[in-house]
Amino acid sequence: QPDVLVLSESGTHPDPLPLSPDLTTPAPRDQPARYLSSADYHALYTSGAATPLDVVQSLLPLVRRAEGHPPPETGPYANAWVASHGREDLALDAARASTDRWRRGEPLGPLDGVPIGVKDDIDVQGYVSHNGMQYRPDLPWFKPAEETLWPIRQLEAAGAIVLGKNAMHELGGDTNGCNPRWGTPTNWHNKSYYPGGSSSGAGSALGAGIIPIAIGTDAGGSIRIPSSFNSVYGLKPSHHRACTMNSSVCVVGPLAATVADLTIAYRVMSRPNPDDPIQGLYTPSVPPSLSSSSPSSSPSQKKIIAIDEAWWSRADPSVASVCRRAVDHFASQGYTTVPIRIPYLREIQLMHSAACVTEMQDLARHRHPDPEQWQSLINHANKITMSVGTQTPAGDYMKYSQLRDLLMKHMAFLFEENPGMLVITPTTPMPGWPRHPGDDAYGVSDANKTIANMSYVYIANVSGCPAVTAPVGYIDPVQGEGKIPVGLMAMAEWGCEEQLLDWARDAETYLLKEGRQRPEGWVDVIEVTKNGGLEAKKNV
Repeated sequence: QPDVLVLSESGTHPDPLPLSPDLTTPAPRDQPARYLSSADYHALYTSGAATPLDVVQSLLPLVRRAEGHPPPETGPYANAWVASHGREDLALDAARASTDRWRRGEPLGPLDGVPIGVKDDIDVQGYVSHNGMQYRPDLPWFKPAEETLWPIRQLEAAGAIVLGKNAMHELGGDTNGCNPRWGTPTNWHNKSYYPGGSSSGAGSALGAGIIPIAIGTDAGGSIRIPSSFNSVYGLKPSHHRACTMNSSVCVVGPLAATVADLTIAYRVMSRPNPDDPIQGLYTPSVPPSLSSSSPSSSPSQKKIIAIDEAWWSRADPSVASVCRRAVDHFASQGYTTVPIRIPYLREIQLMHSAACVTEMQDLARHRHPDPEQWQSLINHANKITMSVGTQTPAGDYMKYSQLRDLLMKHMAFLFEENPGMLVITPTTPMPGWPRHPGDDAYGVSDANKTIANMSYVYIANVSGCPAVTAPVGYIDPVQGEGKIPVGLMAMAEWGCEEQLLDWARDAETYLLKEGRQRPEGWVDVIEVTKNGGLEAKKNV
């Protein structure tokens, strides 16, 4: 498949971007609906009021799964996490090491001691990667990972503490987050709605304030849709930007409660890996304000947002209305709006859906040593989905490659015609996804709704372009209590993640003025730590 990699003009990698004070300074304490950031943890440890070990010891009872004999009490936020199988010592040991560094006055940087979550399909040494499936310790695929994936290694090297593995939709097989095996993570904005998937636990934990940063994967919106449903920020990087993936559509990327932390996480986790012959070729991306090598990212270059009106028409009117208000705001702040058309949207989306399902069933098939027994690992809804993946003709796959090539050429043309252009759409056309109580027992299979939920995200996965989602408002629910978050998405040219983060900062400013909301059940982890941990949250 074709890939676009951004290379250094000099042939050598520039130094990583510094983490400027605007990224590492806590937000004002009186900011309405203020979410905690890594800067708040840094300030906490600097003050000496608490240590990283204090924080982790306060958090583990909140996220702990009941396991062992006798099992401990299940934490009120446990459904966003999978079982650690007795390896809480991994987080505690990392917290002790961080605490020692802080006591010596030698912290590694702004992430030292900051708790993060990692999606259940990303390897972290010592943890099992269940991929959302039922735990089968008798099978070799369910043994603890022996090596940590490069992006997570970079975050750990910067001092971040992996609190545990975040729950996910089984095999990443849907965009709602329903998981009968592990339980469906809570959408704390409205418990009668799904959290989105497949990085469902990451979205839930961020929305609840348990962690400020999570790392997920995205093959069809799996970072961006949960971010949208939980009113947080999510970045799908360029293909292979964080690490080389054995997938035609999937990438590893960050989710965060604030744009500052999204930026910090991205810059740290995307550092070039000298042992990776593909990812290691990428040059670190540069913010538009610092770039002088490309006319498309010159400081004097106009900020352009591009809109395909026919594509926008897929959105529910309530979602479109919230997103239009945000677009109008950007226009008032100096952004120029241009019309574009992207051809073959329906055909490309069908191609994307089939490619995802085919890759997922291949992943599941190799999790069992007996090729005839692989379906015993997955739930009823995914058996239906995966059976479709086994029927993809080779001729169709050839057409998929042709469509991908056509799309990438068309996007390259649009970016050349409109240097610095950001393609703007709603993140999802749906005003949330209401839960049905029966789904928790058997799962949910609604392919039409699944594909509809991906109506805007798939172009970035097929083309390899980066995209970011930012919350821009809320709408009334059709069931339950609590308003439903709405996200707006921007897609940029290959390698232009920093341009997206710059736009996300503008979107964050807009949301704060409009009124960001913090859900009931949100946890001020710093105050909980100061006040004795779990006992302070008995009322949740």
